[in-house]
Amino acid sequence: MTRSSKNTTYGEAPSVSTERRRELSLFEKQANIRFKNISLLNLAFSHRSFANESHESVDNNERLEFLGDSVLGLVVADWLFVNLPDLDEGDFSRIKSFVVSEDSLAEIAKTLRVDNFILIGKGEEFSGGRGKKALLADCMEAIFGAYYLDSGFKAATELIQRLLVPQIHTVLENKHRKDYKTLLQEFVQKKYKTYPKYQVVKKTGPEHDNTFYVEVIIQKKSFGPGCGNNKKEGEQAAAKIAFEALSH
Repeated sequence: MTRSSKNTTYGEAPSVSTERRRELSLFEKQANIRFKNISLLNLAFSHRSFANESHESVDNNERLEFLGDSVLGLVVADWLFVNLPDLDEGDFSRIKSFVVSEDSLAEIAKTLRVDNFILIGKGEEFSGGRGKKALLADCMEAIFGAYYLDSGFKAATELIQRLLVPQIHTVLENKHRKDYKTLLQEFVQKKYKTYPKYQVVKKTGPEHDNTFYVEVIIQKKSFGPGCGNNKKEGEQAAAKIAFEALSH
């Protein structure tokens, strides 16, 4: 049976050549899924930079990303509620915040080699877009959204659980990469009745490869700086320094 390669009603997908069809089939095999409408999967891989530069009239994957984010959140929340009856709402929120985080989704995307299949513009390609965590995580959410539309909630649930439940167990075993900003904020709120304040103290490197140096201030005392490839990573690094100093 020939699978549809027509533009999906959920947006104008990039055309699917014979070579691109083979690439998408390879991704399906790696992810152990199969789309009825292959164009919907292709749309999930269509980054804004590609759509902006394309000679075709095509859409990007951001609407699918929005949908996938909601489907992902529901599936993870449902699994936690059903399978961990001894935990409370605070535990659920902590676990969920990690497993649906940019780091977690980017890690899953890398295991599926999503970076090999993303359609991105030349500028984004030049700046290392295929390796950017945010881009990979967003694309992963778009894939979840596309699969939900293509094959239904049950199939999307099975896919998400297969990929995310191991991440949940990693958190439960306390082997995950900790969210030090959240840990620090909770600690500071409880002990000092205030909030950490972050500030970028230095930024170095070319525009496409910046290093951010960030300090965190707690009760007029400065900790850091921590550094990272973006402001968010710099804040996490500074929070780790502060948390370890204050909690030991």
